[in-house]
Order: sequence, then structure tokens, then C-alpha cells
Amino acid sequence: MPEYRRILLDGAVVETVRDGEELVAGDGRRVAVADAHHLPPVVPSKVIAVHLNHRSRVEEFRIGLPDTPTYFHKPTSSLNSHGGAIVRPEGCKWLNYEGEVAIVIGRTARNISPEEAGDHIAGYTVANDYGLHDFRDTDAGSMLRVKGADTLCPLGPGLVTDWDFRGKKLRTYVNGEVVQDGSTGEMTWDMHYLVADIARTITLYPGDVLLSGTPANSRPVQPGDVVEVEVEGLGRLTNHIVTGPTAIRTDVGAQPTESEEVLSTALGGDWEFRGIRPPKR
Repeated sequence: MPEYRRILLDGAVVETVRDGEELVAGDGRRVAVADAHHLPPVVPSKVIAVHLNHRSRVEEFRIGLPDTPTYFHKPTSSLNSHGGAIVRPEGCKWLNYEGEVAIVIGRTARNISPEEAGDHIAGYTVANDYGLHDFRDTDAGSMLRVKGADTLCPLGPGLVTDWDFRGKKLRTYVNGEVVQDGSTGEMTWDMHYLVADIARTITLYPGDVLLSGTPANSRPVQPGDVVEVEVEGLGRLTNHIVTGPTAIRTDVGAQPTESEEVLSTALGGDWEFRGIRPPKR
């Protein structure tokens, strides 16, 4: 399966093809995979994510799924890469990982069937759909600040074509320990369905990204943690958590909270108590 990576090489953005443990540029230059300065493997006009899809996550939430998927948007300013730092703003506490498979569009898609969707997919990459749940009380509907903050959408390390998404293992590691262990086989809606569903009303352009959902056991991480997402056949996306240099401003906008909604979502328990207790300020 061919794998393509975008890297910074001698000060320029270069597209490369993986050849064993080396990346090869179009002009023949080679760089070791371990030494490469990675960039997101694609440049999307938009990143769209499904809320819930993996059955283990739905069971963990103790809820039922709607008949069709629901989605949210991550701005392109949230993009990050393999090896990049994930910034948790000072004053925030509830930053959760969510290992996922990212679908990358290859041909413009609009009003297509699920059977046609595969012809519009360029390939797949690994994603970590980080969530800053400190803002869940105010942004639970849009998820804009929860999922859209800067650095919270790492993709990579490469774009893999001709990958069959069916029945592939997906694992997330924190400091070397497995914290999520799932499979694409537990997805309620597969990759082709998601693409066709969105393309009914939103034109998908080459490079656009759809995040396909995470399995159970999304939990908070701390500055200094190393988080890796490994998908069978796609590779391993590695990032580390840092504290942002400035605190969330207090002279404008909603502030981080620690309500039961925030805690139960971040920590994955006590779902029957969601929303009962008022926010802590």
C-alpha cells in the first residue's frame, strides 16, 4: 500500500513517498523516517467529525444511537502533525485523547451513493480527535471550543492509499500503555456511508478530512504525556502534551467549568448523573 507524507525538508514543504525507513522526495532526496519533520499529510478545506460511531463508546455512554449519524466541525487552525505538541491551555484540566481513522477525500464529492463513495476517497490516515472538555458546558452542541482549539487535530504520519478499512485494529497508548483497544469492525456506519451522508448537502473537495469516531475509554491526559494512536495498516501517530504559555482570558467569553457533565464526559463514568450538578467556577 503506497504511503505519502508531507514533510519540511531544507526549509520547503515537500511531498514524499515512503520507501522502507526512508522518505523519498520527487527530486530523489532521501530522509530517514525517524529524522523527518512531519507536516499534516493533507491540506483540507474542512475537517468534519462524527459524534458517536463505535459501539463500545456508545455502550460506555449508556445511550442509544440515533438512526443516522450526527457531526461537528473542527476548524483547519486545529490541524497538527505527527510529532507535534498538543497544547492544553493554562487553567484547563480536561483534555482527552480520541484515537480515530481519518478519511481523506481524493475527488470532489457531491450527491453520491455509498456505493460510489470509495471512488472519491484518496486514502486514510491516523487522527487523534482531542477534546478540551472544560468548555463542554457551553459548547456541547457545536463542540467548537471543545474540539476546535489550536493543535487539537493531529493527522499522520502519512496518507495510505488502497487500504481496506474493514476489520482493522485501532489502539491508543499513553506513555506506552494501551488505553483504547478497538476495531473499525465496531463502527455503526462505515467510511463509505459517512462520505455519502455528508456529501448530500456539503461538497467535499480533494484533501478534505472526515473523522470516523473513537472507541471506548477516552480519558484525560496531562502535560508531559506521550500519546500514540496506532491503526493497523496506517501506522502510528505520536504527539506529546504541553501546557500553553497563557491562561484563558477572563475578560471575555465562557470560562472553563467542572460540572457533572464535564467530569462524566472526561472521566467516562456516572452517566446517569450528567447535568444534575451545577458547574463549578
